[in-house]
Amino acid sequence: MHFLYWFLAAAASVAAGVVVYRADVRRSVPQPWLTALLRSLLVFLTLLLILAPSLKVTHNDTVKPVIVFLQDNSQSVRPALGGDSAAYISQREALLERLGKTYRVVRWGFGDHIQPDTLSPFTLSATDISKALLQATERFGQQNLSAIILATDGRYNQGADPLYMDLPFQGSMYTVAIGDTAAQKDVRIGRVYANKVVTRNSQFEVRADLIAQRCAGYKGSVRLREDVAEVAASVPLSVVSDHYDRSVTFTVRAGRPGIHHYIIEAAAADGEQNLINNRKDVFVEVIEEKKHILLAAHAPHPDVYALREALQDLGEYDLTVKTGDQVPADFGKFEVVILHGLPSQQESLRQLPSARAVWFIVAGGTNSAALNEAAQVSGLNVNPFNLQPQFARPNASFNAFSLPQNLQAVMDKMPPLASPAGRSQAAPDAMVLFESKGSEAQPLWMMRGGLRPEALLLGEGLWRWRLFEYRFFGNHNVIDEAIRKTVGLLAAQVNDKPFRVETSKFVWSDQEPISFSGWLLNQSNEQVNTPDVQLTLSDSSGSKQSYVLERSGNIYHLNIGSRAQGSYHYVATVTYNGRRFEDRGRFVVRCLPLEQLETGADYAMLYHLSGQYSGHVFPASGFNALGDSILANQNIRPVIQSSTESLPLIHWKWYFILLLLLAAAEWLLRKYWLAQ
Repeated sequence: MHFLYWFLAAAASVAAGVVVYRADVRRSVPQPWLTALLRSLLVFLTLLLILAPSLKVTHNDTVKPVIVFLQDNSQSVRPALGGDSAAYISQREALLERLGKTYRVVRWGFGDHIQPDTLSPFTLSATDISKALLQATERFGQQNLSAIILATDGRYNQGADPLYMDLPFQGSMYTVAIGDTAAQKDVRIGRVYANKVVTRNSQFEVRADLIAQRCAGYKGSVRLREDVAEVAASVPLSVVSDHYDRSVTFTVRAGRPGIHHYIIEAAAADGEQNLINNRKDVFVEVIEEKKHILLAAHAPHPDVYALREALQDLGEYDLTVKTGDQVPADFGKFEVVILHGLPSQQESLRQLPSARAVWFIVAGGTNSAALNEAAQVSGLNVNPFNLQPQFARPNASFNAFSLPQNLQAVMDKMPPLASPAGRSQAAPDAMVLFESKGSEAQPLWMMRGGLRPEALLLGEGLWRWRLFEYRFFGNHNVIDEAIRKTVGLLAAQVNDKPFRVETSKFVWSDQEPISFSGWLLNQSNEQVNTPDVQLTLSDSSGSKQSYVLERSGNIYHLNIGSRAQGSYHYVATVTYNGRRFEDRGRFVVRCLPLEQLETGADYAMLYHLSGQYSGHVFPASGFNALGDSILANQNIRPVIQSSTESLPLIHWKWYFILLLLLAAAEWLLRKYWLAQ
């Protein structure tokens, strides 16, 4: 069709030229072909404004390769460099100046946060390698990011494991290994596992991971005590190698109701310098009664058996399992309700608001419309009658509760869930535990707090996960723990009393501000904050301070700033509608230099990380070799970015000047020749 338009324009311009030519011949114009040519060009260019209203212009810009230098600025780097820090800084600056002549070099220091253009003086109190890598790729990923240079000792104490991050990065990653892999003599307490809530007079376990380095021949013990009381239990420990780890378990009987503070300590080894990590604090809340849990299913299903096996032996829960027509009409007596395949097409669950906490498990035939109306944790646009396989992976940013260290290894072996086709969107305040694999990850297992805490699992297949974990690892520990801690998180947030004041955690650093939050419920279970809340804080010496909580929305909030190391108790009171309510709690403040919890460098992590992204590892003194390697890398080269711009002819002034000149030239020539 465009060819026809151009043909018609050319024909019209030729016709106009022929008409002018014949007319000028009759007038005896000396050069009739010239005036005819000018008229043809004028007509043709005028018609172009209709046929081709704009022209496309292409611009080519050369973009230099971007190299991001990430310098670990935490407190552990300076002692790792020792007396070579001045030489290290000098060689580093020489490398950056050398690379800056060819590439665009970005300098970032990092620790617990990013410090642009700041590569010293190694004072940050924590290390988060994954956060630095993620922010670098997100910031410069679309700007020809070709290489990342990561200078660190490989130790991190915040964020996710960098080896299991799915970075959107196609370039090369070079690592500069700082420090000595020869670890100092050290005995430390690693992760601690204990139930957050137990019932009175029940027995529960406190388990701790113990790691010993360069302590062969050590003979000591790991002790458990409550507060400053005498040792409640002790486990002998005999280390037989320089790289030693084991788990120790203590069995404790829950005493009086309230929050109990337990301390786990490992005796120091001879010559051990770092004693900060020889202790861990654990807080357990003892309640009078068990939490009542209902597991309700639309129909018998293997997942129901898997959930029952994971929950039935826990002393703090009273589990009831009902399926089909046996599902009770009222959920009011249960603190947590687990709904498998409910609401279904036959049952809309109008009694659901009477439940205090709900875990929805979407199965084949779930009524997605009714679920969207009932659940606040996610927005769903799915078809439960079309189940598709979805492989799951842990969400690196999840921090609602701790999971075993081998979670990633277990999930790599898991089969897919049978998940309904469609899309899901987690609520802004939801926490995602597992998400689907792939470029467009969607939440599969999520949870949120609030007046009615909720969780949602988008798919069937928990029973397969338990079978595969037992096949490859000989137990169900990881999957069962994910189930138990999801239920425990829901149960712990149930507002079983009308007034509560709490801190977000029980162990605080002496460098961070301590904050309290609280709520008061009226008879309709609505949050109100009309009366004043008084809080009295007592330290271990008996000194007391009084505060009034501030109002924020419909809740209470208080920030008391940082406190000195020690143990603290608080009592919060409020009077509402003639009744006096009281809540008590406790926490400890410790000097927690995170950079001293682990010693030595982790070169293995650096080798694996650089290997994943086609890079190499260089020692802290190898900046010259690092520069040679980068300059010789053929994949680090400029790219040409082309951009096309449409320019309408009507905006081109010179085009109209050309039309005016053609018309004026024809008119002047004809006037001149006819006047002779």
